[in-house]
Amino acid sequence: MSSDNPYKNSLNNRLKAFELSDSEQNQLALDTHIPFQIAVVSNLLSISRDPIIRNLTDLDTRELRILVNIGSYGPIAASDIAYQSRLDPYSITRAIAALAKKELVTYQEGASRSKPVLLTDRGREIYEKVIEHLKTREEKLLAPLSINEQQLLRDLLQKLELNAEALLATEVSDCQREGLSVTRDHKEIERWFKRTNK
Repeated sequence: MSSDNPYKNSLNNRLKAFELSDSEQNQLALDTHIPFQIAVVSNLLSISRDPIIRNLTDLDTRELRILVNIGSYGPIAASDIAYQSRLDPYSITRAIAALAKKELVTYQEGASRSKPVLLTDRGREIYEKVIEHLKTREEKLLAPLSINEQQLLRDLLQKLELNAEALLATEVSDCQREGLSVTRDHKEIERWFKRTNK
C-alpha cells in the first residue's frame, strides 16, 4: 500500500481477533484467507449498512442494487442483471416486479419475450442521488491507494471473479457427474460460465 503507516496500529488491533487456538492441528487462518477477507470487505461495504443510502431511499438492498444496475445499463433484461451482478435471477425478477409496482422501473415497449426494463423518471431521481453517494464513497475508500494500486486491485478482482466462476462451474459439473444434488443457483453458475467462455 502507498500509505501503510496510518493503518499499522489499526491492523494490529484487528489481527488480535484472529489469534488461532492451540487446540486444533489443522486450522484456517481467516485473517489471511482471501475469500474470507473479500467477504468481510463486502459485508462492510454492503448498501444495507450505509446510513446515508438508508436516508436517501427506503428500497431494500436487493431492489436498490437492481435499480442501480438498471440505471447504469438499461434497458436490460433480468437474465443480464443476474449475469452482471451474479445474483439469483428469480429474486431479480421479483425485485423488478416490486420496483415496477413502486413505479420506479417500466418494461420496454414492444420488447421481446425477455422484457428489458428501464428506469422511470422517479426511478432515475433515486438512481442519481444514490450513485452520487456511491461515487463519493468509492473515492474515499480508494484514497489510501495509488492510481496504480487501484488499477491493480480492479484487475485482480476481475481475475478472481472469473476464476471463482470457473471453479464453481467445475464443482457443479463434478457434483452432477457423481449424482450429487445441485440447486438451480448452481446450474445458473454453469450457464454463466458457458456464457463467459462461449
